[in-house]
Amino acid sequence: MIQIDGSNGGGQILRSALSLSMVTGQSFRMINIRGARRPKPGLMRQHLTCVKAATEISDAAVDGADLGSMELVFAPGKIKAGNYAFAIGTGGSTTLVFQTLLPALLQAEAPSTLRIEGGTHNPLAPPFEFIDQCFLPVLRRMGAKVSFELERPGFMQVGGGAITGTIHPIKKWKRLSLLDRGDLVRTWGTVLHAHLSPFIAEREQQTAISMMGWEPSIIAIQSADESPGPGSIVMLGATYEHVTEISSAVAQIGRNAESVGSSAAKGLSNYLGNDAAVGMHLTDQLLLPLALAGTGSFTTFAMSKHTHAQMDLIPKFLPVKFEIEEQEKGVRLVRVKKASA
Repeated sequence: MIQIDGSNGGGQILRSALSLSMVTGQSFRMINIRGARRPKPGLMRQHLTCVKAATEISDAAVDGADLGSMELVFAPGKIKAGNYAFAIGTGGSTTLVFQTLLPALLQAEAPSTLRIEGGTHNPLAPPFEFIDQCFLPVLRRMGAKVSFELERPGFMQVGGGAITGTIHPIKKWKRLSLLDRGDLVRTWGTVLHAHLSPFIAEREQQTAISMMGWEPSIIAIQSADESPGPGSIVMLGATYEHVTEISSAVAQIGRNAESVGSSAAKGLSNYLGNDAAVGMHLTDQLLLPLALAGTGSFTTFAMSKHTHAQMDLIPKFLPVKFEIEEQEKGVRLVRVKKASA
């Protein structure tokens, strides 16, 4: 049984361990789950949904799947294709649950469908649009056949949003080489808001326009009144020939509209200001698919704590190693290779 200490990581370590365990069939024991996330360490509802969903699709034996649990033992069985529906019960991120289950269902023997209820546009999680436009197109280049739809948006705290996906078994992972962006196709932005004063959305929009130096027409304001609860998110994107990047910021209590708009603008400006193909968040998310392929490479400019934690965790389950090569202007080349015996 693989032993993992989660004291220095957040929920990402748990989610990745669940994905890797299901795909490889290897059991793990994790202690100190989200140990650094004081004052609320341990499993929260979103993480517990990931555990219970992973248990269902892999017929796993589990110990410690309780709210607040600091320790978990997970022993997977065979991955089962099916039509699955999971509800987080709060505004927790549906996209993070989707990403946890996706690698396993790609290894199933038949197509599967997923419907997940909760938050679709959350702080500290990829919004629906990021998965749909940034992450999944790269996976399709690697051989994955996945459709993804936003049924209804939902924001924290109320949630009530829903995403759906159809996942077909992957025949063989293809090698990814994503070293440059290609030509710029377009830049764009959206302020998605629900049940809030329109002046909040306008202030977010104007701040982002001012910081990016864009024409006002580039950033659209879109109502999401079908969302059960209030919320707002600014999403700024740059679509290139080979890759799309989206920087987002979510409105929260105590955070003014100008802060939300400027945060999204700073994120995209950092990406536009260098030549690397892959942004910080997509870097974290591509490591596991590349490891499953056993080979691949991409350029990035930002290596977060999540990235390094992923690079430490993945080789516990898969015989791969990661190499990082420093290039000009802060660009880093990340390679995934088979580990030598």
